[in-house]
Amino acid sequence: MIGAVDIGGTKIAVGLVDDDGRVLSRTESPTDAERGYAEALVRIEQMLRAMLAAAGIELTGIGIGSTGPIDPFTGEIGDVNFFPEWRGNNPVADLSRIFAVRVAMENDADASALAEAAWGAGKDKERLIYVTVGTGIGGGIILDGQLYRGVDGAHPEIGHHVIDASGPLCMCGFHGCWESLAAGPAMISWIESKMPEDYAHRDKLTAKRVCELAREGDALAREAVDREARYLGLGLANLVTLFAPDAIVLGGSVMKSAALFLEEIRKTICRCCRFVPYEKTDLALASLGEDANLIGAARVWHHRFDRKEGHCA
Repeated sequence: MIGAVDIGGTKIAVGLVDDDGRVLSRTESPTDAERGYAEALVRIEQMLRAMLAAAGIELTGIGIGSTGPIDPFTGEIGDVNFFPEWRGNNPVADLSRIFAVRVAMENDADASALAEAAWGAGKDKERLIYVTVGTGIGGGIILDGQLYRGVDGAHPEIGHHVIDASGPLCMCGFHGCWESLAAGPAMISWIESKMPEDYAHRDKLTAKRVCELAREGDALAREAVDREARYLGLGLANLVTLFAPDAIVLGGSVMKSAALFLEEIRKTICRCCRFVPYEKTDLALASLGEDANLIGAARVWHHRFDRKEGHCA
């Protein structure tokens, strides 16, 4: 039984996950980063202990998926925008000491990639890219069954490759990177820049609401969705050309409206990827549902420590 911990900018979720990737129990709490790391660690411990007591079981280990940057080998939190004061703290070492089990941590997108490759839409795919499209664009890359890491164990930031150098400035320093053009906030920024003064839906727009309006036939929302699909397609076409993967698995809040985007995405890949066998790359939707992040956190532990599967990296 693996204790799964998902550390995000707005909430911390904790669960118990069995060897088949099933979440047996879960709970969550607001991150409340301003209350400090030490207080968050106490809450994680309390949530885990309460679930263990209720289930009457003992832990095998703990897996953590966290928004980054984090160091997967030392277990230290880096300079995370959502909780900059937590930098240098080490939940791997702390939870290992508290519960006397082995603990492993990965970036949350890498964790989701591992989960989809083992228990989800990418099962049995040796070369898989997981892409999450929501507030930002992130992803994880699985090559030959192993998580791809960059130099010094770095997590590749696929959301920040440039699509249009004349595009909007992103917080990463680039103009026109994929995230700045195709993440949820980019869709909102574009429609806000185009809406007339008398636009009936100008208040409290979200990416979800834009997709709803597009389904209802709103012309401006439809145009925003078409633009989103083109930019998603361009970024995915780049990944297909660069990696020629067996599958790309799409997740995240924006992809809950995938039916609005997939046709144009496929057309773009077909148009742009003629130098690789693009038709052999499966384009699939993430299949692990609302518990995907917890399942991913648990899979982190298996990938790191479960030697029966040959994973020890």
